[in-house]
Amino acid sequence: MRRLPVALLLLPLLLSQALAADPPAKGATARPARNVILFVADGLRPGMVNEKTAPAMTALMKQGVRFTNTHSLFPTFTTPNASAMATGHQLGDTGNFSNYIYTGYPVPTAGGSVTPFLENDPVLGDIDDHFAGNYLNETTILRAAAEAGLSTAAIGKLGPTLIFDHTKAGREQSIIADDSTGRSGGVPLLPEVQAAMQKAGIATQAPTRGENGKAGDATNPGTEVANVQQQAWFTDLTTRVVLPLFKQRQKPFVLVYWSRDPDGTQHNQGDSLRRLLPGINGPTSLAAIRNADDNLARILATLKSLGLEATTDVLLTSDHGFSTISKESATSWAAQQINKGVPQGLLPPGFLAMDIANGLGLKLFDPDAPVEARERPLQPGMLPLRANGLIGDDPAKPLVVVAANGGSDLVYLPKPDKALAEKVVKILAEQDYTSGLFVDSRLGPIRGTLPLSSIALEGSAITPIPAIVVNFRSFTTGCADVTTCGVVVADTGLQQGQGMHGSFSRAETRNIMGAVGPGFRTGYTDPAPVSNADLGKTIAHLLGLSIKDKGKLPGRVLTEAMPNGAQVGGRPMVMRSDPDDAGRVTVLKYQVVGQTRYFDAAGYPGRTLGLGE
Repeated sequence: MRRLPVALLLLPLLLSQALAADPPAKGATARPARNVILFVADGLRPGMVNEKTAPAMTALMKQGVRFTNTHSLFPTFTTPNASAMATGHQLGDTGNFSNYIYTGYPVPTAGGSVTPFLENDPVLGDIDDHFAGNYLNETTILRAAAEAGLSTAAIGKLGPTLIFDHTKAGREQSIIADDSTGRSGGVPLLPEVQAAMQKAGIATQAPTRGENGKAGDATNPGTEVANVQQQAWFTDLTTRVVLPLFKQRQKPFVLVYWSRDPDGTQHNQGDSLRRLLPGINGPTSLAAIRNADDNLARILATLKSLGLEATTDVLLTSDHGFSTISKESATSWAAQQINKGVPQGLLPPGFLAMDIANGLGLKLFDPDAPVEARERPLQPGMLPLRANGLIGDDPAKPLVVVAANGGSDLVYLPKPDKALAEKVVKILAEQDYTSGLFVDSRLGPIRGTLPLSSIALEGSAITPIPAIVVNFRSFTTGCADVTTCGVVVADTGLQQGQGMHGSFSRAETRNIMGAVGPGFRTGYTDPAPVSNADLGKTIAHLLGLSIKDKGKLPGRVLTEAMPNGAQVGGRPMVMRSDPDDAGRVTVLKYQVVGQTRYFDAAGYPGRTLGLGE
């Protein structure tokens, strides 16, 4: 009989001893063999990425996987899509319906407002406290990874960065760095990170945006520079401190880098004041795209120099697309008023709340005004500070709440009332800036609208659900790729000609997406429908994490983009509402893979870019 070598005979014993000394981490299905970096280029349009504008991103997608059928979640805003990436769930489960939401209670760190802005670390902490410690009601990939013993970090733009590990445990365990780092309200850096920063000569306080943060006004153009200084600090922290530290720890890691550019610059750019051309395609926006690309290039170079390239999967995405702002309307009562700081005839910030209040014959109050002014209704010509509004006779008991966000707005009815909802729907449907309405199915069917459930906005969320979601009109200025030159009517303090997003335009639901690394195919173009909700599930899969779902609106693992993965096909679908009295119909164009829906565009035919009707 042939004898086995002693080494092979001892192998089972050696393996059992190794596992006893270093067992698989709790929450992980197996010891992960690699690391993951998620790079988010906020507001980046895929049609703007090529070898000249963004060489690092172009090379990444050429080497690895380029996703061509991509989807931001509607409403196409930052914090909703951050919640989807972080949890792998659509918004009906996370309850993060927009950047501004109605919380149902005064948020202390938002000055007592009931319509807080979620891109704020203390505000996220307050809302967590109010909603049982986790307002998303789902476990994030960073939280699961940290509990499984992996190294975790989230670096970049204020708000979405913290969402990836926002709970009290996350703030204490993960490396969190954003605009507020080193300032009051910011999440403290871990001691070992502070020490490494000081040794590397990196300031422990994040720089401000400086000139890049200047939005201008109706007579003064906004910024003409990209967010270079602040993002250089984030990139220094990532490449000179965090990645070397993670290598030193000798265990797997997951890192999120959220680049504010090109989003912040496209919002504030001063290239096109009150003009639709060049809009967000001027030189300042192009500089912002290159700035984000330079950040990614440095991170990729650092992975290579540290010997981490072969064991790290890098996923590239943007939270949403982008459009140029239009403020034109021939039907809005608000636009016909004399509004301070607003050119005559253009829509003022807060126009939706103003038009609803006027149509209902009720008073309008500002939830974000100084405390002493909140009980005084706004008079003609007075504008709400952040475009939000409380409508009724008593601001403490509003009948209607408007959370204004940009390319779409949320309307809440604190006390469900179908008759009131029908009145509000009628007021909004008659406006030329409206393109499609979605209504809480608990209010019953309302003609001319589709239910929130049709767009995955009804699920297990524990935050208040909107009664009505209003999509605004969108169109194109005319170019070969219309998703690069979209225009959207926006409820915002920014000016016509600057940038915004949030609507159901294909210019905003279409985002960039690519991946490279050992977990993905090489030189592969993926035509299947994919979304930001899929990223959370895919990252958990790559890391071997087992995360229990609470809600029933999860994304899917992008197995077709992985080595030897079977190709996936999407079924195109169209849904139409019953017509209202004037014949208006809300149309939804989407795709389906299994039970997962991917939303392309929606609205009134002829008023939404990409709807195709």
